[in-house]
Amino acid sequence: MMSSEHAYYPRSVLHRRAPLGWPAGKALALCLVVSLEYYELRQDPAQFVPPNLPGLFGRAPYPDVGSYSRRAYGNRVGFFRLADSLDRFGCAATAALDSSTARRCPAVVRRCLDSGWEIAAHGFAVNRVVSSRTTQEQERRLIADSVDVLTRTCGTRPVGWHGAEYGESADTPTLLAEAGFEYCLDWPNDEQPVAMQTGAGPLMSVPMSADLDDVNAHWHRRISMRRWAASVLEAVERLAEDGRQSGRLLALNLHPWLIGHPFRMSYVDELLDAITRRDDVWIATAGQAARWAAAAGDRSPAPARA
Repeated sequence: MMSSEHAYYPRSVLHRRAPLGWPAGKALALCLVVSLEYYELRQDPAQFVPPNLPGLFGRAPYPDVGSYSRRAYGNRVGFFRLADSLDRFGCAATAALDSSTARRCPAVVRRCLDSGWEIAAHGFAVNRVVSSRTTQEQERRLIADSVDVLTRTCGTRPVGWHGAEYGESADTPTLLAEAGFEYCLDWPNDEQPVAMQTGAGPLMSVPMSADLDDVNAHWHRRISMRRWAASVLEAVERLAEDGRQSGRLLALNLHPWLIGHPFRMSYVDELLDAITRRDDVWIATAGQAARWAAAAGDRSPAPARA
């Protein structure tokens, strides 16, 4: 595969595709993804860590207590506040669960399962990011470990994948398909699920809205919670309008260590209240959206004749 291009899917503009219809004629599929992450207190010096990975005062050559503790807060407190809100509004989510959290936080796993959430694999830890520095064998072991741990702790094998910090190597989609995954959440390139073809078979991409990801919006770009919530509702309104012609997707990534704080959750409650009152939105798991779009088949227009 060339370094500047890939062959996982062809170029395709949305407005030229055959229309996509969601169940019951809904215009918009909303997928709520809750990223459940563990931060390693002592970082492997050989491991790539993106410079923008959120922390407290930045990483230094000592145990990163600040960054570790922020994720611990998410799994000890913030997650349960967010789960209570989602339960209250009847919204089943997709839990992107890394294997370190699954091993260490059985109460989090139980709550996801009790709430009927879908489980997607999320790698080993948030500061173990797959990249071009990751060898194929290392990545295979990482994927296999995630599958093994989540299957044992959750009682079902995950079929969805979200890389830590959206990280992938050039081989990731092929390795995911090889391992039996049905979809991934790392390619924010569209407003509909995208069928990917790999050397190991098909894989659906469920594109998340990177600009509305709470960490991207609130932490990195310092958008206020009020403006973030308004932005999500504006996106829902516009996507639902566009979705009357061909169904749209909004996959929203939420992080309990950030969004689960008490001064932020009121905005989440208001957001969920407004969305669940609409009759044109299908609140689906990422897997439900991926399977529905896959069943719709290839809707791309035939290539123009020379």
